[in-house]
Amino acid sequence: MNKATAIDLVERARALAPLIRQEADEIERTRRLTEPVVKALIDNGMYRAVLPKSLGGAEAPLVTFMQMQEEIAKADASTAWCLGQCSVCAVISAYIDHDAADEIFNTKQGILAWGAINHDVRAEPGGYRANARWEFASGIRQASWLGAHVRITEADGTPRRKPDGSPEIRTILFPIGSAKLYDVWDTIGLRGTGTDAYSVDNLFISEKFAALRDEPHALREKGPLYKIPTNAIYSMGFAATSLGVARAQFDAAIELSRKKTPQGLSAMKENSAVQGLIGLTEAKLRRARAYLFATAAEVWDDLVRGAELTEAHRVALRLASTSTIHQSTEIVDVAYHMAGATAVFRANGFERRLRDMHAINQQLQARDTHYEEMGKVILSGNLAGPPTAR
Repeated sequence: MNKATAIDLVERARALAPLIRQEADEIERTRRLTEPVVKALIDNGMYRAVLPKSLGGAEAPLVTFMQMQEEIAKADASTAWCLGQCSVCAVISAYIDHDAADEIFNTKQGILAWGAINHDVRAEPGGYRANARWEFASGIRQASWLGAHVRITEADGTPRRKPDGSPEIRTILFPIGSAKLYDVWDTIGLRGTGTDAYSVDNLFISEKFAALRDEPHALREKGPLYKIPTNAIYSMGFAATSLGVARAQFDAAIELSRKKTPQGLSAMKENSAVQGLIGLTEAKLRRARAYLFATAAEVWDDLVRGAELTEAHRVALRLASTSTIHQSTEIVDVAYHMAGATAVFRANGFERRLRDMHAINQQLQARDTHYEEMGKVILSGNLAGPPTAR
């Protein structure tokens, strides 16, 4: 593996763009990242962007990780989505013993994937017993290990609870060979992510592979990156992914406008309505990007100075990420409409980016309810304390 550092991750992402664009049709057709793309991402250390330095990862600043995602998304949204998902899964390494993390991330192929929180596992001496199926595991077809976020049931059948009374959630980790995979991802967008389902049958998971994710008392890494809950890292990475899709779509519309003359009309580049729309949309895209990256930088600077993550930080990250995904969706739609009949042909890429962007916009990270939740927190006035949700 060619180890990447935080310094060159973004340049490596830009350098891989031609290969990813070349493979995009096959990724779409097969609903999987192709082997050349996966190999290139691994060889360039991309999946290790937020893996701790103690395990040989880049432990990149949040903004660097986001820039990497943005560049990959300009070439193909599915590739960026898988990379972002599996990269942030690696943050679990900050919550488990070094030897266990080393076994997962420093052996071939060193990629972890997981799905949504669901199901209970039964506690047994030395570990847990799992019989369940999980959905929505983006990047599962590249992974060597899988995880599952589960509730814990004691041997006597009672639910295990945290001191505050809420259910204890652990992330169990196991080799992909222990699971059965199900080909279920047949969607209109992000088709190439292979976000399939998986199950295990009577599987025992050792205690050392059952992590308390995002629980501060379980954290063994001290860097600023690991003060940020994994859901917040996900949200910022996927928002940056949406910016990459929007930039690629809008740039394609600009290039088309420079040379297209619609039937019966003047050249697009000479049309004042087109000129005004391009200027306005460019401003909207730059504004959305500036907001997202400025928010990430402000939170990061606080954490680097030694501050703990606060409710105000959580609100800032969530609002910026959700808003950016929504703004990016609007820009993709504007560019698609601007392209006219040209946009309906698959070869031109407009319709794929439209489908991919709307698939992103349907995900958890873009829910409208985030605004309501964050508004409630703002009105509470309780912004200086620890986050109320991880």
